[in-house]
Amino acid sequence: MTTPSFAELDALPTEELRERSFSLARERRDVSFFWSVFKHLPDSEEASQLDGAPNSIGPIVDEAVALWRELEGHMLEETEPLLRAKFIDYLQKHQ
Repeated sequence: MTTPSFAELDALPTEELRERSFSLARERRDVSFFWSVFKHLPDSEEASQLDGAPNSIGPIVDEAVALWRELEGHMLEETEPLLRAKFIDYLQKHQ
């Protein structure tokens, strides 16, 4: 499987990029990726409430995905370009 080019990924809608990067991060149990995304979301105070205990990685990822689903449909405003870049970068580095 070849890694998609920047242009191919950039042509995708933000939600598709989010789905692909979240799926990959879930497979890799990459909590740091989720955390880096949620720090940049509007009204991300809820994200700071996630427990960071090492034995709770599964629940953290599930809570992070649930938080994103709550935010779906809400305006990402000025954070959308940053999130798109983060999703594209993650997909290119880890696929």
